[in-house]
Amino acid sequence: MRNATLILASLLLGAGAASADSYRYSLEPVEIVPDVWVLEGVREDFARDNGGNIVNTAFILTEEGVVVFDTGPSRRYGEQMREVIASITDLPVTHVFLSHHHPDHVFGNQAFAPDTLYALEGTIALLRAQGDDFTENLYRTLGDWMRGTEVVLPTQRVSPGRITLGGREIELIAMSGHSGADLVLLDHASGVLLAADMVFYRRAPTTPHTPGLEVWREELRELEALDFHYLVPGHGPVAEGTAPFDQMHDYLAWLDDTLRDAARQGLTASEVMALPIPARFDEVAVARHELIRSVTHLYGGYERDALALLAEGG
Repeated sequence: MRNATLILASLLLGAGAASADSYRYSLEPVEIVPDVWVLEGVREDFARDNGGNIVNTAFILTEEGVVVFDTGPSRRYGEQMREVIASITDLPVTHVFLSHHHPDHVFGNQAFAPDTLYALEGTIALLRAQGDDFTENLYRTLGDWMRGTEVVLPTQRVSPGRITLGGREIELIAMSGHSGADLVLLDHASGVLLAADMVFYRRAPTTPHTPGLEVWREELRELEALDFHYLVPGHGPVAEGTAPFDQMHDYLAWLDDTLRDAARQGLTASEVMALPIPARFDEVAVARHELIRSVTHLYGGYERDALALLAEGG
């Protein structure tokens, strides 16, 4: 299966590929607090214009080495991330924590030593099951940005809890609301919460693998109760305080209510996709696009619930 995927990828790229210099990401590291750096992606969907650079990645300098959080959407991204890290420190990369299995977060894994790649057991299983399909889709969408990119599974399994790395106390938190297996990292030394795709800010959340919006909403309340100062969402700008949580609570509640009410009214999926989006979400990028995707992923479940309620006389 993997060989077939790579053969298809080569055909999609074609023989006349541009030089590697044509595919440079604009990775601009921002030190949000001392020794904690973020590379912020654009608030868009995958496109050749952005090379798939739609995700926030991060790295933390410790006394003994560099702790990386997510590796980006392609081999090129991972390699260029390594260049950024090397421009800031001579310390080795000792740990690469992968938040979940979605390709924008883990397809830069090839740039890092296999024995430094850490993830939840569920993330490894999901990437093993879905990685080839992700690869094919991204090669079709991004073209030569993906050249040479292959799925690399993490070799190290992590469990939730507090650990000390190079003198820094780091807490690993296991959740499931976004993808089914979501790793969040809290750096207690700085108060930085690396929330990954459990939190989107000013960009509509993606929902294809959520176990349910009610699960996601409950876990958001748990995350918000943590003692943090800076929040790095998976997509969108870094923020101080709880503004990203406020927006996520509001958006997911609206989406949940909208799908439930539409199902009870008997609206078709096409009608739901065309429903108005409240003006308060005007600053939320790609909201219409993600509403359409969410209806595709989730609406059938709401329709089944509505039919069951009707059958019970509700």
